Amino acid sequence: MKILESLPELGGQLAALYPEKYIFDVAGFPKIKAGELVERLKDQALYFEPDVCVDEKVLELHREEADGTFRLVTSRGEHRARTVIIAAGAGAFDPRRLEVEGADRWEKLGKLHYFVPKVEHFLGKRVAVLGGGDSAVDWALTLQGVASEVHLVHRRTQFRAHEHSVELLAQSKVNVLVPYNVARVEGDATPELVLAHAETKEEARLPVDELVVSYGFVASLGPIKDWGLELEKNSIVVNRWMETNIPGVFAVGDVATYEGKVKLIAVGFGEAPIAVNRAKQYVDPKDRVPAHSSDLNLR
Repeated sequence: MKILESLPELGGQLAALYPEKYIFDVAGFPKIKAGELVERLKDQALYFEPDVCVDEKVLELHREEADGTFRLVTSRGEHRARTVIIAAGAGAFDPRRLEVEGADRWEKLGKLHYFVPKVEHFLGKRVAVLGGGDSAVDWALTLQGVASEVHLVHRRTQFRAHEHSVELLAQSKVNVLVPYNVARVEGDATPELVLAHAETKEEARLPVDELVVSYGFVASLGPIKDWGLELEKNSIVVNRWMETNIPGVFAVGDVATYEGKVKLIAVGFGEAPIAVNRAKQYVDPKDRVPAHSSDLNLR
């Protein structure tokens, strides 16, 4: 068993994008931080001692006609497998950037963030969060507990976040600035946002210590698009067994789609064992499935 991960560490979007955010839809946990959930999942998975290869992007997938095995060409070499389970999430993701004068400078100086570091990084600081979706509102609410000031800047008067989050925002200490666009980022020792009112064009200045840009991400399947898989709207089409159109190749989680699909972490937890059991049966058709963890001889 081998895990190939394109990022420098296991955990995907949970670890890379929002390790400090709480998740509320995982069975057995009233709420749990994404980073903590990743650590618990790693402990569980690594108990079985798989080979783990991180910072290694899979570029090509070939099915060998001679024996039906698969050859995976990666950024670091090649791997062989009898079955492949693709759990690529939304694919490769790049942040929508703040395209205004001064943004690149403050990003290089470590004051403008697209990926939020530890929450403690913002302790006692003045923070501006840019955006109007779930991520922006969630980060503004999270940071109000550690930052000295939190400002949420959105170009519209209405937010796209969940209704409950917007209600919490209205009751919070977050300073909401709407409808404003960021015209440029100035400042010497610390950033100073120059905001332009979306209707009157009147400018206002907002001095802060840190900027968090939450304009969302652009996802792409990347090389997966060229593997001969049946695709639908940037997702891999699977059947009820999580099988793709290529025998021996399965897909689970956000990257997989089928009629009635709901993209939630909790749903992915159910899809994974379906794929694993089907893959086991693919390798050994006579083997008994499903396999139960209670049947394993573990210490």
